[in-house]
Order: sequence, then C-alpha cells, then structure tokens
Amino acid sequence: MKIGTTVNGAARQDEIEDRLLLVHYLRDRCGLTATNVGCDTTSCGACTVLLDGESVKSCTVLAAQVDGREVTTVEGLSADGADPHPVQAAFRQEHGLQCGFCTPGMVMASVSLLRDNPKPTEQEVREGLEGNFCRCTGYHNIVRAVLAAADGVSS
Repeated sequence: MKIGTTVNGAARQDEIEDRLLLVHYLRDRCGLTATNVGCDTTSCGACTVLLDGESVKSCTVLAAQVDGREVTTVEGLSADGADPHPVQAAFRQEHGLQCGFCTPGMVMASVSLLRDNPKPTEQEVREGLEGNFCRCTGYHNIVRAVLAAADGVSS
C-alpha cells in the first residue's frame, strides 16, 4: 500500500507493507534511528513520537495509520536543526539521561506533557511520564529536567 505522510516537516510518499509498524518505518525507511525499539509491547516508551502533536508509542501504531498525518520524532524537534528544543536543552542541563536509550521517548513524552500542561507539578510530571521506563536514572533528574523545561518554555 502507498502512504503519504509528513515526517519532521517533510512530506513523504512510500510504498509499505500493511503490517509495517511505525517504529520500523521511521527507523528503516526514514533513517530516523533515535526512535528506539525497546519492548514492542508499549511497556517502555522508548519509541514514543508525536502523531499530530499527541505522544504515541510507535511500536503499536501501524505505518498505514499515519497516512495523511504528521509525525514528529526527536530529530524533528529543533526548528533549525542546530539549537536544541527547550526540553532537549533541559535534559542536558539537568543530566536527565544516563545510558540515553530511553531519552528520545522521554523527551517526546515530555514535549507532549508540557504542551498539555505548561506548568506541571512534580507529581503531574511523574504521572505524565508513567508510560516511559528508565532503568538507569531513578527519574529524579528527568523530573527536574521537565520542570526546568516548563520554566524555560513559559518564560
């Protein structure tokens, strides 16, 4: 089947198999390898991207479902490709990563969270990131990063 979608602001037309998952489309067809394959069961959130602005776990979305829609990956957050998005900058500043495997999904979930709730409390950040799993950090610096980004985004 043929799909037409916008990925990180660029229009694409691709012939795909009906069963192709969005995460594999992004990695293998689009070359956007920051979207990680972690569990294939929506448990870890490493594959989180924005679909029409809403965070989704791309391991359980079929590529066919993005026909006519807009997908944003962590590579597409920076408007000019050079300056990081405020959430990316906050993750760096607050050391909100360790091994980095979960970071793209955490960043994308955080962008969605802050769009919906620009001034979250610590508890709201923790609840908002519930579906994203990190084995390394203990979440303390991730939560601090999201709160710092909220301050930076709204200032």
